[in-house]
Amino acid sequence: MDTAAKTSVVPPLTGQGDGGQHPKETPPVAQQRPGSKPARARQDDRWKIFSGTANDALAKEICEFLGLPLGQACISKFSDGETYVQIEENVRGADVFMVQPTCDPVDVHLMQLLLLIDALKRASARRITVVMPYFGYARQDRKDKPRVPISSKLVADLLTTAGADRALVVDLHAPQIQGFFNIPVDHLFASPVLVDYFRKQQFPDLTVVSPDAGGVERARFFAKKMESALAIVDKRRVQMDETEVMNVIGDVHGRTCLILDDIIDTAGTLVKTSQALLEAGARQVYACATHPVLSGKAIERISQSQLVEVVVTDTIPLNEAARNERKIVVRSIAGLIGRAIQSIHEETSVSKLFL
Repeated sequence: MDTAAKTSVVPPLTGQGDGGQHPKETPPVAQQRPGSKPARARQDDRWKIFSGTANDALAKEICEFLGLPLGQACISKFSDGETYVQIEENVRGADVFMVQPTCDPVDVHLMQLLLLIDALKRASARRITVVMPYFGYARQDRKDKPRVPISSKLVADLLTTAGADRALVVDLHAPQIQGFFNIPVDHLFASPVLVDYFRKQQFPDLTVVSPDAGGVERARFFAKKMESALAIVDKRRVQMDETEVMNVIGDVHGRTCLILDDIIDTAGTLVKTSQALLEAGARQVYACATHPVLSGKAIERISQSQLVEVVVTDTIPLNEAARNERKIVVRSIAGLIGRAIQSIHEETSVSKLFL
C-alpha cells in the first residue's frame, strides 16, 4: 500500500504476551502526499468520501471531479494478518460514500470494505453509501450445481449487516443481483463512457457483437446508441471431448466488429469470439468491457490475438503488464460515478445519467 493523503500504512502490529493480544496503540496519522494539489474548499462539510486500498486512484479522481478532499483513514495489518482500520476524522452526522471495488485480492478488499463500513457506522455517520465500481462474486448469482452457495447474495447481506444504507454499483454481471439487497441500489452503466469513445472513431460500418446469448440485451442497447448493426456469437460444445463450435448470427462480412462484454477475465472467450468473427469475414475486430479483471493468461492472449484494440474502464486498476500492453486502452469512469454520488447526496434523480 502506498502512503497517501487518506491512508497511512504502518508496519504490522505485533501481539503482546502469551495471549497474543493486539496492542491498543493508535497508528500514526497519515501525512499529506508531497506535491499533491490542494483540494478545493469543501462546500458541504457533511459530505465525505472515503476509500479502501482497492482503487485509490479512482477514488482520488472522483474527489477531484467533485472538488472534495479524500477522507482520512488508516488501513494496516496486524502481524497475524488481521486487517486494522481507523477513520481519522469526524464523520458524525455526515453523508458518507465509501469507494471500494472488490477486485483482486477479492477477499482482502471485501473485508476492508466491511470493516470500514462498520467503523463509519460506529462513528455515527448519518448515512453510508457503499460505492462498488466492481462487485466481486457477481458471477456466483445462482445455484448452477448441487450444494453450492449463492455468493453474491451473501455479499449483499454482509454489506447490509455491516451498516451500509444504500449501494452504488456499476454494470452488475446480472442486473437481478439488485434484488439480493435489502437496501436501495443505484445501478450505473459504463456505456456512456464507452459509447462516447467509439462514436469519436466514426466507424462507417460498425457491428456490435454479443459474445454469448446472455449479453444480447446489453449489446442491443449499445448498438442502438451507436446506430449500428447487431450480431451474436452462439458457442456450444457438440460433444464432451470436442472443442466449442462458434456460430456467428448476423452479417459481419466486410464490417468492423465491436465485441461488447461486462467483464474480461481470462480473455479466452474474447479471443475465440474475435477469431470466429474474422473467419466469418469481418474486416477488423475491436473489443470493450467495463471491468478489466484480466486474470491468468489474459494479457498474453490479448497481445497475441488479432484484436485491434481492447477498451476498458478503470473500475479495476490495471497491473503493470496490462498498463504496458499497447492494445489495452483505459477510459475513466470517475466523472460518471462522481455525478451519481452528487445526485444521491443532493437527493436528485440518478436516472438522468443513464444513456
